[in-house]
Amino acid sequence: MYASVADMRDEGVTPAQASDERLTALLVEASAFVDHVTGWFFEPRTMVVRMDGRGTPSIEPPVPPIRVDELLVDGVAPSLAQDDIAIRGAPILPGFDGPRFTLLRGCSFPKGTDNVVASGLWGYTEPDGTPTGATPPAIRRAAMLLVMRWLPLLGDAEAAAAKSQWRILEERTRDQSYRLSPLSSVGVTFTSDPEIDLLLARYRKPIGLGAV
Repeated sequence: MYASVADMRDEGVTPAQASDERLTALLVEASAFVDHVTGWFFEPRTMVVRMDGRGTPSIEPPVPPIRVDELLVDGVAPSLAQDDIAIRGAPILPGFDGPRFTLLRGCSFPKGTDNVVASGLWGYTEPDGTPTGATPPAIRRAAMLLVMRWLPLLGDAEAAAAKSQWRILEERTRDQSYRLSPLSSVGVTFTSDPEIDLLLARYRKPIGLGAV
């Protein structure tokens, strides 16, 4: 989960509005939604990633590496010194344009299917003073906003109105009419809520990097 029940309580969600169990379920759902629409995940996870060699010096894994414990090429661990390979991964620094392994000194990854295997710790994290980094604050906020959006019960008569509240530009109390703003001006629409969409759009995976 990208946020905690304690985070939601700090934002003013009371036990009367949602139990710990319901908040946990919603936070799990919100975190999965964030992963789906951005194409990344935003916490350290232990994984084995298989990639196709292309006969080029660089290869792009589907998710940023945080720590590489083992690298196999055609089933063999290559004899590489630390300065023989450049790894672009997480914690993410300014100028990041995608995860990448690059062999130096004129070497290339041989062509093959799933012939480059890297195991270790993976995830899109941002610096927090630790080697692994942490979930980006914007992602944490997006998950919390999604939960706030989903909090009204499906059977609640006020739920639909609550979800559209942010769009209201003008209200008239006498005849109860109101005027709504356009759904989104962010350029992408994940939820139709511009605040959430703007946060998620900043972290969307570049096209062409594939999926985990």
